[in-house]
Amino acid sequence: MSVLLKFFHICNVKHSEIRDRIIETASLLFYRNGYNSTGINEIISECGIAKATLYNHFKSKEDICLSYLKFKNTTFLSEIKDYCQTKPGGRSQVLAVFDFLELFFRNKDFNGCWCIKTVSEIPKDNDKIRTEIQVQKNLFIQLITGLVANNIENLREEEIDSLSRKIYLLYESAVAESHLHQANWPIKEAKNLCSQIIG
Repeated sequence: MSVLLKFFHICNVKHSEIRDRIIETASLLFYRNGYNSTGINEIISECGIAKATLYNHFKSKEDICLSYLKFKNTTFLSEIKDYCQTKPGGRSQVLAVFDFLELFFRNKDFNGCWCIKTVSEIPKDNDKIRTEIQVQKNLFIQLITGLVANNIENLREEEIDSLSRKIYLLYESAVAESHLHQANWPIKEAKNLCSQIIG
């Protein structure tokens, strides 16, 4: 590798590392304190960077928010999929989404659903963030659909779709209510209901 190529490689790695640090820092702040309550200057201060550096990576706070949502969702989908696959095939793999949520709830940083928290803070006409959240929720429904299709037998396609959406609604309500009540009973009851509907 030539000296010039090596220099550009180092610059690109550094650029990527700084961008990742901004996203991870913003993610912690947005999730803990809320999108509207977290200012650009707070992100800059926590990252230990100059304002110009932040704006060299992101055009606006909205752009940081979109990266935050994508970062959280990529991590979530990967972790919940891996967790469910550790369970034996059959009903237990489907019910594992609630076991995963129980572990998430026990985490000291649990603060509900980052998507719902964010969408509740943005203006109604912010289609960019709302669309990203809708995409993420649909990806989660697709993950559940895969679990149902692979583990529950003798279901027609429309039954798989309907059952997957019901499980999704149970999961989402369990997230919200466990956060509201600061208790895990909504997760346990959602799992019980799921167990009943998958037979």
